[in-house]
Amino acid sequence: MRYSNQIDGCHIWPGYPGVGFWNGDGSRIDVEQSPRAGGSYTITREAKWRIEDNGMEDSHKVRLTTALVDQRRLGVKWPEVTTGLIEATRTAQALSAHKRVDRLLRYLEHLTDATGEFVSLGSLAETPDSFGHRTLSEGPTFWEAMAWSESTKGSEVQFFVDYLLDKGWVKGQRQGHGMGHFALTIDGYSHIEDLETNVNSSQAFVAMWFDDSMTDCFEEAIEPAIGQAGYEPMRIDHKEHINKIDDEIIAEIRRSRFLVADFTQGKDGARGGVYYEAGFAHGLGIPVIFTCRKDAVETLHFDTNHYNHIVWTTPEELRESLRNRILAVIGEGPGAHNSPYGTASP
Repeated sequence: MRYSNQIDGCHIWPGYPGVGFWNGDGSRIDVEQSPRAGGSYTITREAKWRIEDNGMEDSHKVRLTTALVDQRRLGVKWPEVTTGLIEATRTAQALSAHKRVDRLLRYLEHLTDATGEFVSLGSLAETPDSFGHRTLSEGPTFWEAMAWSESTKGSEVQFFVDYLLDKGWVKGQRQGHGMGHFALTIDGYSHIEDLETNVNSSQAFVAMWFDDSMTDCFEEAIEPAIGQAGYEPMRIDHKEHINKIDDEIIAEIRRSRFLVADFTQGKDGARGGVYYEAGFAHGLGIPVIFTCRKDAVETLHFDTNHYNHIVWTTPEELRESLRNRILAVIGEGPGAHNSPYGTASP
């Protein structure tokens, strides 16, 4: 249930459109269709105050927006902005220019309903100019393009569009400030296909609750299942390093062939890091295998429960189901026949 009072505008990007409603107990605001933030989201009261009281640099806002975009690509229709997510994205590493242009290409594909279809970055002016022409101006798709490409200025989208045209990944004509009508070419689709997976990697990143109660889940199920399928499990808390933990997580996910995300949680709530890491992998086109202990399924965050989770009750059950899912979805890894965990055969 929502309060009747409506709060207009985006709470991450003031000045951009969005329609917000307080939820029933006043603990958060549901913001519908904020294109500058890439879509709808929920923001907690504490996070709203944090942004308003402390302010937020645009360089931080774009990283927060990237996290929201990646969670939506994971299937979370209403990703939640919390003080924890604000802090995590504050220290996150900015995306490289190549990653950003790849994300813009993915956004153009996201807009299309048919292969080779032309889509518009911009909105036609409602009233014609003195010559009777209706011209393109910034609008929802252009703002979403900024969100997907981690851009702070429209000129950055223009720069990336020019690169896509020069590479031959899209065709069309730019009409100022990065706007225009564009369609992906065969080379563009081929490039997206090349981005989908890190096919040469034997590593599987594991995102889960690092609690003593989950030791058996990892040691008796997730670790041997990944090993039996021929891959090497990577759990970030088991790696020795001297860098910032956020940088290490991002680096190891990028190196991984796929990610196993277990969404089991305790009484203190959802594991925000698991959602963030799964969303980041999904945004890179890295396959994500979802698992959750049966007694925690009802706590799955927002709309991720429609994904095909492996629901488990015992480590033995999880080990068999996870191994079979990896073999079916990812395929046999390079170490399948000499794994210290045994063979991939049931």
